[in-house]
Amino acid sequence: MSGHSSMRTPLARVRNLGSSHTGTSDFWRQRLTAVAMTLLIVPVLVVILMLIGRNHAGAAQILGSIPIAIILLLFIIASTWHMKIGMQIIIEDYVHNEKAKLACVMANNFFCVAVAMASIYAILKLSSGV
Repeated sequence: MSGHSSMRTPLARVRNLGSSHTGTSDFWRQRLTAVAMTLLIVPVLVVILMLIGRNHAGAAQILGSIPIAIILLLFIIASTWHMKIGMQIIIEDYVHNEKAKLACVMANNFFCVAVAMASIYAILKLSSGV
């Protein structure tokens, strides 16, 4: 019933469904991942500097440290999630054809998951020394 939606307050409409059907949750998730990446960037850069010039065995030794592997895994998760949200917002704002929008969102999701999984696999494989 169309009268039902007009009974909602403006705040209820904003909180519930925007054009992306997620309201402000993507905004806050993107800010959360940005803060996580900001906090993790210095340790990640230190690890990268430690890896420069190392061979596979040396890299595996450094990445074999559980705290280092965890820092890198957290950074990968935060950055790929941040990337997914940011690109999805761009797609939803600028792709107006619904079929193309759906295809782009699906491709974005697939790409971000593929990047995350490949990166996580590489860190786990190197950190296990295999």
